[in-house]
Amino acid sequence: MMTSERLAFTYFGALIVLSWARPLTLARRARISAIAATMCAAILALPWSGNAIRAAAPFPLILIGYYASGLFFVAPTRRFESWLIAWDRRLLGDPTTRFVHWPGAILAFLDIIYMGCFLLVPAGLAAVALAGEWRLLDRYWTMVMGAEFGAFLPLTIVQARPPWAIEHEPALRDRDGVPNAAAALGWPAIHRLAARFVREVTIRANTFPSGHAAGSLAVALAVIGALPVAGFIFLFLALSICLACIVGRYHYVLDVLSGIVLALVIYIAVISFGL
Repeated sequence: MMTSERLAFTYFGALIVLSWARPLTLARRARISAIAATMCAAILALPWSGNAIRAAAPFPLILIGYYASGLFFVAPTRRFESWLIAWDRRLLGDPTTRFVHWPGAILAFLDIIYMGCFLLVPAGLAAVALAGEWRLLDRYWTMVMGAEFGAFLPLTIVQARPPWAIEHEPALRDRDGVPNAAAALGWPAIHRLAARFVREVTIRANTFPSGHAAGSLAVALAVIGALPVAGFIFLFLALSICLACIVGRYHYVLDVLSGIVLALVIYIAVISFGL
């Protein structure tokens, strides 16, 4: 198996072990174990699959790993959640009013890029493939899966609700009751769409570190060495996603900062080992 495949196998194996170590219902333990065991079997079969299947398989593995981690969420770890909230208050003041006077076009862009962040992973793979850099395939997936799984795994131990599930909706009018620039430019409609997206598509639990921040930055770092121009484009998009996580109240500030650190640590580790 490639390094990235061994990494994925280890992650799903850890989910099986943790599902029986954590205080979950028998039904939920059985569900997690069944999903993880199926993924382990699929990973073991990858070396005998076609190159195209093997190259693309990590993307659904990441998605399944994300939803499987959400099955561990039972209730917030109160002290941990309070710690995240306290740091947001310390750094941002009132998060629901902190960004409402930003230009509506910027707020709309950030919500749109947040909703489309999952496309960054296959886009990075496509960039590597189109450049003929298939030799970097294992390194690419090792960095991306390492960042994503590293963000999902702590949810099995410490749990919190995302900011949007706790806070009030962002204020859309100034103190005189006049719609602000963001409202005038149609950002509220886009934000409502993004809010519906996170309610219906995500696991409704907070990942610490942020999988959005860690995964998107890992894509950029995995591409930038071989394809500098494409890599810098991905880096701009990754940093935009990091900012969107905070501005849109999809993640706490510490989620994003720890996600950035996680991606950098994995990048340094992969380069150091010469993968």
